[in-house]
Amino acid sequence: MVINMGENRETVKIVVVGHVDHGKSTVIGRLLYDTNSLPEGAIDRVKRISKEKGKPFEYAYLLDAFEEEQKQGITIDTTQLQFFTAKRDYVIIDAPGHKEFLKNMISGAASAEAALLIIDANEGIKEQSKRHGYILSLLGIQKVYVIVNKMDLLAYSEEKFIQIKGEFNEFLNTLQVTPLDYIPISAFYGENIAKKSEEMPWYKGKPILEAIDDIPKDKELSGKPLRFPIQDVYKFDARRIIVGRIEAGILKEGDEIHITPGNKTTRVKTVEFWANKDTGTVVSAGQSVGITVEDEFFNKRGEIISHLEAVPVVSNRFRANVFWMGKNDLVTKKKYKIKLATAEVEAEIKSILKVIDASTLSGDEKSQKVRINDVAEIIVETKEPVAFDEFKDSKATGRFVIVDGYDVAGGGIISRAEEAVLTKGFLKEGLFLNSKIFEEYYYSVLDNSIKNVQTNLNIYHVGDIIPVSGATFKYPDSFDIIGISDGVVVLIRDKAVKDILRLSEYSYSYLPLVNARGFGIKVSSQEEYNRLIKERGGTDEKELGKDVSFSNHWFSLNQYKVIQFNEDSVYEIEYNI
Repeated sequence: MVINMGENRETVKIVVVGHVDHGKSTVIGRLLYDTNSLPEGAIDRVKRISKEKGKPFEYAYLLDAFEEEQKQGITIDTTQLQFFTAKRDYVIIDAPGHKEFLKNMISGAASAEAALLIIDANEGIKEQSKRHGYILSLLGIQKVYVIVNKMDLLAYSEEKFIQIKGEFNEFLNTLQVTPLDYIPISAFYGENIAKKSEEMPWYKGKPILEAIDDIPKDKELSGKPLRFPIQDVYKFDARRIIVGRIEAGILKEGDEIHITPGNKTTRVKTVEFWANKDTGTVVSAGQSVGITVEDEFFNKRGEIISHLEAVPVVSNRFRANVFWMGKNDLVTKKKYKIKLATAEVEAEIKSILKVIDASTLSGDEKSQKVRINDVAEIIVETKEPVAFDEFKDSKATGRFVIVDGYDVAGGGIISRAEEAVLTKGFLKEGLFLNSKIFEEYYYSVLDNSIKNVQTNLNIYHVGDIIPVSGATFKYPDSFDIIGISDGVVVLIRDKAVKDILRLSEYSYSYLPLVNARGFGIKVSSQEEYNRLIKERGGTDEKELGKDVSFSNHWFSLNQYKVIQFNEDSVYEIEYNI
């Protein structure tokens, strides 16, 4: 077989899963061997090591890259291996079979397009086989071949094969997973790996290598809507370069882009590359790049860049399916950290809708905790709005991990967005500003500290009347609230909300301005307003916390607010400043 490796060949990623000792490593080793994809001398090296250890040669040893793994006789890492057929290239993601290593499996399997699920014909379907089937469905992997291995131990029994196929089909059908096929094999003897087995003439399907060549390739990510999560913002000379990895879509110089959840719209000025040889004006999915934009907005890690016609969802609530691996139970009313694309945000589990036994698919709708290796349907509420997609629409921006303390304790996928739940502020058709302009400020005579109390927890919409005065604040009847970081402006006219719009759509009205906390903004001309936005856009959030010069220059603490003396006992909600 002559393969032209110079062609522009497509690549398919396949994750291989299976219960421990069901022969997964042997299957992979055989695929590498039968496609001549092993490094030169690998077979001789493994034979020599096997002889030195007094063990018979095993194809599984080809995967054991580390001596410690060979000593243990198990594979504990998620490993990526490459092989090729006459049709295309493959990347095999070797996912461990042990429960303890399911965390590695989730991270490895997340990028796969298809799966081989290995079942030992002699041992039959195990609990872990079903768990793996569930996790594949959880990750949205629908292209699955079930490989029934070790048929040689059962004298290549068609009856046993049909029995396993019937039992596992019944289970997978409840997950809406329909295997592409069941393939009976003996990995040790190479039966039905590269060519049809003479030992099983009753099997009319294709051997593994021919079967996987029939797997339809996923739609190229570059053909999907743009998703460019911001990794960081670098400063070079006068430029602020937004950097990250394009997870989907195509981006080019001059494109109009939208940045969520900040609700900012601008255009790409330049595309920046790490090396001169890569220079160009168009970038696509899979590339790590930088861009500069026309408007000097404040941008930060965790925001997502898209095109206006297909923006991510923005909310602080979503429904998700999670697989829990934490040593402590997943519970409600506890703070966790959610990592979603490049965003990291504090979150709570607002409710546990159902805990599912992944091996039986029985559900407990009354459980208030999720234990290790459980699967559950939950509702997550984040401390602040985040941008995301449903997993079916975008894998990279639709999956997340849950961090408990310092440990990655769970992984999940977003099944749908829930309506944003705000505790206070202004809302209009997906635009919202978590404003604190109604905070009251007091000086506590008991402990000599200034405290603020949020007594007004209302959500205001267009047309609503707002209180322009309180115990410690008084605003004009008409003014504009500029939420620079959130990219939202609220127009107040005659004590009512006239409109809520994106910062990019706002024109300075020469009315008084306040920021989202109610501090006066010292602006009296269009030129000053433009300078405010430019300086805020060019200042990193962390730097603002350390350098108060920006706030002292632009904000007036006591223009619309005063501080009154009082006692702690009058407060229901207290915060030290």
